[in-house]
Amino acid sequence: MGERYLKSIRLLAECMQGFERFSADYVRQYGLTHAQFDIIATLGNTSGMSYKELGQKTLITKGTLTGVVERLEEKALVQRERCTRDKRSYFVRLTDAGEQVFEEVFPKLTRQAQQHFSAYGEADFVRLETELRKLKQVIDSSNS
Repeated sequence: MGERYLKSIRLLAECMQGFERFSADYVRQYGLTHAQFDIIATLGNTSGMSYKELGQKTLITKGTLTGVVERLEEKALVQRERCTRDKRSYFVRLTDAGEQVFEEVFPKLTRQAQQHFSAYGEADFVRLETELRKLKQVIDSSNS
């Protein structure tokens, strides 16, 4: 099982890295890093969210999140406000300029990324999602 497990994990990691390279190259055209766009995509079509929520919904570590949000704030794409419920925390939302970037880039990136899955049918997606969900549950339960 050890060698088989390593092959599967390596393949999963290679898929993720390949997708991240593709999307990073694409968003770089708009002067953004992959992490910055992850935040913009997560905040898009929302009224904003706390740092905690943002950290849970993105793939960005807590230590990195603050710096990425600060750089987006410098670009005037997000704004931070103190949370009214918890003065130690911030609420982050897209500015009008951030919304424009989201509305321009997100659909284009999504269309481009969908091409990677053009050979997939509904049954393929169901199988893939079922197996990934099972793997996530195993990983999540071992982290609790």
